[in-house]
Formats: sequence, structure tokens, C-alpha cells
Amino acid sequence: MINLTGKVALITGGGRGIGKGCAVQLARCGADILINDRPGSADLEATVSEIRSLGRTCYAIEADVFSRLGCEELLTAALALFARIDILVSNPAYSRRCAFLEYPPEEFERTITGTLTSGFHMSQLVGRHMVARGGGGKILFVSSVQAEMPISLCAAYGAAKAGLNHLTRSIAVELAPYRINVNAIEPGWIDTPGEHLAFSAETIANEGRRLPWGRLGLPEDIGNAAAFLVSDEADYITGTVLPVDGCFRFKDCRPESIISLTEVKK
Repeated sequence: MINLTGKVALITGGGRGIGKGCAVQLARCGADILINDRPGSADLEATVSEIRSLGRTCYAIEADVFSRLGCEELLTAALALFARIDILVSNPAYSRRCAFLEYPPEEFERTITGTLTSGFHMSQLVGRHMVARGGGGKILFVSSVQAEMPISLCAAYGAAKAGLNHLTRSIAVELAPYRINVNAIEPGWIDTPGEHLAFSAETIANEGRRLPWGRLGLPEDIGNAAAFLVSDEADYITGTVLPVDGCFRFKDCRPESIISLTEVKK
């Protein structure tokens, strides 16, 4: 069993979806939790209650991590509550599906800011804290398989996540002397509230059955991987980008897919 007892974890974008999945699983493993979401989030209170029901200490901090100031305010509030942060799960993101030729420039910049730049700000601030207090630490980014897959209508998001993967490896190299592990997870298609805003329940169910694993991923699938990567058991893992996607990246590589393509060619 992974044991995070005595550790303090800060999860950004932790109100729902993947962020919540990570927060809940880290709490189940014994960590005390600070969850952040945007100001006015309707999800924070319920998530805090769920984590406290597991017997862990949990506080919610509203802050806009899309800005440097918001990240600084979040860190100040977090340290006022716990005095230290052992684990950062950086999960901010912004995405808008749109064709490349019609993509609004301001939306492209917001996607880069919300998905990549915000990750830099938060990890730099927490990294400085970890170095100053000594004793190592864990920084984990939530990336995406879209960092590797050029999916139509997602140019900005894919570019931002690809940058996040490179940032992960660069930070890992620089922070290794301080024994701060820096890794990233690439979720595949995960069944989150956001997906239900974009697709119907029927579409999600049907597409899930078509994936190699037979279903969409769940937030707890990402949480399980996160708990391992921020644990002592993963001490020798740093600079790694781990896909957790039920083989989503290779869904068209199965025999039936190849046979179907061959038949079309004939």
C-alpha cells in the first residue's frame, strides 16, 4: 500500500474531474490536502467534504492560477495553513476546440497561458519553497496524450501540453540535486464533467466501448498513478512522462482496425 501519511499535497484545479481524482486518492493514501480551484467554483465545498470524510485534513483555496499573482496568493495561503508543501499536483488547463484556420488568437494565447504558463508559475514558486526548506519534494504535472497526438481542432491544447512535457523534463534535470522528483501523467480520454459538456452520454458510452480497454478512463485511474508517482516507492523516477490512457494512443493499431483499413484499400 502507498503510504503518504504526514505529507501535505497541493492540487490545483482540484475541484472536480482529474484534479479531484488525484486529491481523493492522495487523501486515501494518508496525505493532507489543499485543493485549489478558480474563484467562485461550485465544486470545492463538496470535494472538501468528501476528503474530510476519509479522515484527512483538507482545505480549499480559491485562486486564479492562470496568473502569476494568483499563484503567489495561492502559495501564501497554503503555507499559512500548513507551513510546508511536500507534493504539488499541477492540473490547470484551458481548452477550446476549434479549426486551426478559424482559431481566435486570444483563445490560443489563453490556452497556452492556462495550460503551460500557469504550470511554470506554480511549479517554480513551489519548487523554490521545497529547495529553501530542504528534504526534497514531488512535483507532478497533468499533461495529455494530445501532447503526442495531433488531434484535429486541438492545435493550441496539444501544443501547450507538448510544451508541458518538455518543461517537466527540464525542471527534473535542474531539481534533481535537491531530490525533488518531477514527473507528468498523460491522461487519455477520461470521463469527466467537462467531457459531458462537450459530448452526449450516449456518445461517451459508445466511444468508450470502442477503445482497446473497453471504457473511458476515470479520474481515479489518474489518481492511482499520481499517488504512486508522488510516493517514496517512485523515488528513482524523475523526468518521466507516463501515459495513463488504456491504450488510447494505439486504438487504430489493433488487428481489426488494420483489417478494416485493408478492406477499404481493396
